[in-house]
Amino acid sequence: MFLDRVKVFAQAGTGGRGSVSFRREKFVPKGGPDGGDGGRGGDVILRADRHVDNLSNLFYEPLIKAKNGGHGKGKKMAGRAGVNRIVNVPVGTLVYELPDGDHTSQQTDQTSERPLPNAEHQTANGNQFAIHAAQSAIERLVDLNQDGQEFVLCRGGAGGKGNVHFKSSRNRAPRQYTEGEEGEQGYFVLELRTIADVGLIGYPNAGKSTLLRGISAARPKVAPYPFTTLHPIVGVIEFPGYQRATVADIPGLIEGAHRGVGLGHEFLRHITRCRILLFVVDVAGSEGRNPVEDLQNLRREINLYDPTLTLRPWLIVANKMDLPDAKKNLEAMQQKFPKIEILPVSAATKEGIDTLKDNLAAMTDAGKAAFSSAIKDGQAENL
Repeated sequence: MFLDRVKVFAQAGTGGRGSVSFRREKFVPKGGPDGGDGGRGGDVILRADRHVDNLSNLFYEPLIKAKNGGHGKGKKMAGRAGVNRIVNVPVGTLVYELPDGDHTSQQTDQTSERPLPNAEHQTANGNQFAIHAAQSAIERLVDLNQDGQEFVLCRGGAGGKGNVHFKSSRNRAPRQYTEGEEGEQGYFVLELRTIADVGLIGYPNAGKSTLLRGISAARPKVAPYPFTTLHPIVGVIEFPGYQRATVADIPGLIEGAHRGVGLGHEFLRHITRCRILLFVVDVAGSEGRNPVEDLQNLRREINLYDPTLTLRPWLIVANKMDLPDAKKNLEAMQQKFPKIEILPVSAATKEGIDTLKDNLAAMTDAGKAAFSSAIKDGQAENL
């Protein structure tokens, strides 16, 4: 089961309490206090791991708790520190902290244009819970976008002080000690956004999965019905010179996806991680739609969801060139978009696959600089 959004409760360990003890040794009268400090509670740590591809492990274990610290002992021995709880998450995971009280509310917000982590449907026990938080009310803590990157989600509490800290000239046999501090805790939302060099965007049944099969070793499901792909699938393209690029097959978009129609937000958020956008269009119109209108609708949905996405390098792939009416529609598309390169491809017959790979190899190298300039200057040229 693929899950890219989950709500968890994290709790760090509580520090151990200090000890009340006195030195008792032969020939040492009135040895004085020697109670040790309590151990520190364990932390809850998130670690980005490239070998993890989704958040399903946290769906079945939504309670993340670290170990408590050990209590102090005599002879000034400190308690054992609590063991940290390290949770591996996919690279590209965003972590949000829910405000107090939001973990119990199940209110809906239909007026929000782009709600952040929305609804998570739990079907394991027949129950459903919703995660609804306005964009202004939810706080993003970290973006784990590098392999091996760690983030302390909840810090463990400090250990308590033993009675050795309370001795003085007027209090030579103190019996005071302090309890350990409680560890941090809270409710958090973890959201995965697939990181890839190239993102395949198109309507359902446009041939994205078949195209990914043709240019990489990935084997997504292919079937003659819409929404065959229900979650992003990442493939790797090998280029000459030991170069490679990752390509993500984004599930099909429909009109109104920016408003959450269908599974719009479930799919659109993965596009924000792609440096190059590859629009796959059914140029033959086999589904009864106009290819030019399809492309215009896709660009509009991208712009309405996040205007910065339209500034990224993009390319048009005219798929299904082996079907009738493909050449006529291709000419109409070239007239409508004269400045954008359109690559005629037939994913079923492998026609034009090599040309597409050559273009992706050039765009991948140039796209790194273009993506950096788009983030820095707010603009990027169409390659």
